[in-house]
Amino acid sequence: QVQLVESGGGLVQPGGSLRLSCAASGSSVSFYDMGWYRQVPGKERELVTTISAFGSTNYAESVKDRFTISRENAKNTVALQMNSLKNEDTAVYYCRATWRSSVYWGQGTQVTVSS
Repeated sequence: QVQLVESGGGLVQPGGSLRLSCAASGSSVSFYDMGWYRQVPGKERELVTTISAFGSTNYAESVKDRFTISRENAKNTVALQMNSLKNEDTAVYYCRATWRSSVYWGQGTQVTVSS
C-alpha cells in the first residue's frame, strides 16, 4: 500500500507561483509512474502532468511551459512547480502513483488563483 499526501496549495494572485509537493509513504515509489491531476466541481478530473519512473514527462497543453513536474526518489516525493498561474488553474490538485495495476491517489490540495 502506498499513501500519498499533497501539500503546498493555497491562494495566489494571477501571475503568481506555487509549489505543490506529494509525499509518499508505505513503499518506495521510485519505480512508480507519478502524476498530478486536477478537478473543479462539476467537471471530470483531468491530467495535468506525469513523470515516468525513468523521468520522462508529459504535460497537458494548457500548462505547458508554465508547470514543471519533478521527482526526488531519495525523499520519496514528487513536486509540481506552477508558474504564471491563471484563474482557470483553480482546482483541487491530486497526486497519483501507478505501477502495473496498482493506482493510488492522495486526498488533494486546493489551489485558488484569484485577485
